[in-house]
Amino acid sequence: TSSCLHSSVSTQTCSTFFCVSDTRQARSGLCNPSLTCRSHTEDSPGCSSLTTKELQQNWRAVKQRERPVRLLFEIPSTRIVEHVLHKYVLYQVVVMRSGSFDSRRVSVERRYSDFSRFHHKLLEEFDEELEEVQLPRKLLSGNFSPESIGERRLALQDYLAKLYATRCVRHSPCFSAFFTEQEQRRAHGLLRAGQFRPAAELLQTVLDIQEKLLPWQKPTLLVPALAALTVCYRDLDEPEQAFSAAQRALPPVRRYGLTRYRAPLLELLVDLGYQLGRPVAQLQDELTALRDAERGRRPPTP
Repeated sequence: TSSCLHSSVSTQTCSTFFCVSDTRQARSGLCNPSLTCRSHTEDSPGCSSLTTKELQQNWRAVKQRERPVRLLFEIPSTRIVEHVLHKYVLYQVVVMRSGSFDSRRVSVERRYSDFSRFHHKLLEEFDEELEEVQLPRKLLSGNFSPESIGERRLALQDYLAKLYATRCVRHSPCFSAFFTEQEQRRAHGLLRAGQFRPAAELLQTVLDIQEKLLPWQKPTLLVPALAALTVCYRDLDEPEQAFSAAQRALPPVRRYGLTRYRAPLLELLVDLGYQLGRPVAQLQDELTALRDAERGRRPPTP
């Protein structure tokens, strides 16, 4: 079962304190327009009991919740890596979400050459759309001076912001791959080598970034990382975490017909469910129906 899943992995009523005016109710969309809140009637004593300051604070809270979520990119630091025959700069790229407090600052490291390959891939698809978005030029000399590194760090940060502002780019699979593909590849290598703890840590970083990117990507974006995490946690003898990861992966697998993941995930969920004392009868029935369908007996349950 684990090898099957592993191979699949390797190859997203009217509240009283909003009763400021009928106009604000309609604009906020939080109150039912058919209800009228009157501050001087016995129906709504809460409205009159709030001070102007409290009403303003509540209104600001509503507007904060309504604020659209955006991605923000920061390159706060760099480091120089030296090998025998070559030397390069690694840029720490932090991915954050605005609109609500993002408590987890997750980051990856990328070289200038990674940015360059990424840019050329995007140009293959979106040449016209990216006509005015320029990648910072490669320097012929002085690449490792603090001034040059500092200027390029800010320029690359601005470059990512401009890419995100381009709708077709932020919805492109290339966009999410730039931030996660290297880590996923390393995690799969560690997984094959039996180094489950470092693999799980890398996959968690991938998952954290993908969750931030998910509003602009396909709903199946998280499935490979979740499936790989399931295997890691199972082999680390952490059945609760394995069961939770598999449970998160299964709904998009069902909904979008990712058949290569469905049976392995169901098998793992049944095994882990028995181990944890969870009800697994429905999962077992679904797995049996799927296996019967594979043998040509009857179609699987949707």
